[in-house]
Amino acid sequence: QVQLVESGGGLVQAGGSLRLSCAASGRTFSTYAMGWFRQAPGKEREFVASISMSGGNTNYADSVKGRFTISRDNAKNTVYLQMNKLKPEDTAVYYCAARYWSANYYEYWGQGTQVTVSS
Repeated sequence: QVQLVESGGGLVQAGGSLRLSCAASGRTFSTYAMGWFRQAPGKEREFVASISMSGGNTNYADSVKGRFTISRDNAKNTVYLQMNKLKPEDTAVYYCAARYWSANYYEYWGQGTQVTVSS
């Protein structure tokens, strides 16, 4: 059982930055790959970024590549999403998710944190 709690969302102006955090429970955090997803009003949930168990491999959606950075600190059971040069189209509820290393889907999800970027 993995519990995920996101924090760090808020209201920022275009061009600004935010850092989201996702705190995870348990001692087996390092056995999970982690991902960030977002859902904007009226749109489907979309993939944002992911990171492997050890943090050695990351990937990003084209829309955020070069602006967002995903990282993890397994000693703190925490995953981060550093968001720079934010755009109004980044406005969404952001969710973190956990996928066990042998699974082909994300089975645990946080409650989400709102990010609003004003123009």
